[in-house]
This record gives sequence, C-alpha cells and structure tokens, in this order.
Amino acid sequence: MIELYYWPTPNGWKVSIALEEMGLPYEVRYVNIGRGEQFAPEFLAISPNNRMPAIVDRDPPGGGEPVSIFESGAVLLYLAEKSGQFLPRDLRGRSEVAQWVMWQMGGLGPMGGQVGHFRLYAPEPVAYAIDRYTDEVNRLYGVLDRRLAGREYICGAASIADFACWPWIVPHERHGQQIADFPNLQAWYERMKQRPGVRRGFDVGLEIRRAASGGPDAEARKVLFGQRAR
Repeated sequence: MIELYYWPTPNGWKVSIALEEMGLPYEVRYVNIGRGEQFAPEFLAISPNNRMPAIVDRDPPGGGEPVSIFESGAVLLYLAEKSGQFLPRDLRGRSEVAQWVMWQMGGLGPMGGQVGHFRLYAPEPVAYAIDRYTDEVNRLYGVLDRRLAGREYICGAASIADFACWPWIVPHERHGQQIADFPNLQAWYERMKQRPGVRRGFDVGLEIRRAASGGPDAEARKVLFGQRAR
C-alpha cells in the first residue's frame, strides 16, 4: 500500500492522477498546508523540504523497508518504474519523457506558482511582477503548444509528462492565460479531462477545494507565505 501525503493543489494532483491512472492502491494522508501541518516533525522525516506531495511505499519493489519519496517529479518517476506504466523502457523514449517532467518541474510549475501568487495573493499589486510572470507563463504555454502539434500527448503516448503538466494548465484563467490562443494545448487539455483516471485523481479532496474556494484566510497566509529558515 502507498501512503499519499497530499493537499489538493496542482502538485498534489500530479500524484493522485498518476496513482489513479496506474491503478496502484493508495491511502490519502491529508497535509493541511494552510495550517502548518507540513512542518510537523513526522512529515519532515518524509519530506525534508516541508512540501507535499510525498509518498511512503509500504510494499516497495523487491521488498524490504518502506521507501519514502518527496518532490512530485521524483514521485512520478518512482511510480512509473514501480508500475511499469507511462514511462517508456527504451532509452530515447524514457529520456524524452524525463525531459518534459523536468521542464514542468523547473519551468511551468514554478512560473505558474509565481504568477498565481502575484495575481491572487500578494497584499498589494506589483505590476512588474504580474507582467513578468504572466508573460513567462504565456511563453511556456507556447512551448507546450508547439510540442503538441501533431501529437495526442506530450511524448506521443500518454505518460507521466502529461500527468505532471496538466494540473498546471487547470488554473489558466486565474493565471491570466487565454487557452484558446493555444489550439494544440487546448485540445490536449480537453483530451486529458476525458480520461477517467485524470478525473478521479483530480477529484481527490474535492470537498476541501470547495470549502477553500475563497482563497487562504489570514492564518493560512502567515503559514504559506514568507517562510524563512528557522
């Protein structure tokens, strides 16, 4: 059994979607990031960067002690290897998928996070930051749109690259993007939405998302923003 340490955010959705698509049994352990549960010592033992998602696999390949993994990209790679799904076994195919997972981890996710922060959560508007990150996310959408020309999925067949990227396209309106400007991206986005595993993974914690639809309250903002080493 896999324990999924999770909160319903784009990074959390990556892993819940992958688990559903792969048909791996798992149990959800909610980590309320708005109440500081990510700083609990028992969670830090699993995820030293105090970020979710993370997993603990109680039945790892080959047996032995449980395996804990933090960082969503690393989790996706681990699950793909464990299940033998959504990651090609040949050198070129595997390298292609890994590149696009890292592209999401290093670009689409961080830039989407920054544009979301400055557009939605900053205490006062910062025009330069809003423009800077909105434009960069727009550029990244263009990269993905060009990649998807003539392809159903990012690497031809569905892979963990799609599971990594799709959740960061979900909030496109809140990030100031017009998805219709990117027809290949839009077609892929809608195609992904029709996959039963994607729908099930996206719905994990749906009641929490609905309850928090107004955004983080004052207490959550103190926890989520402005953290320093201490």
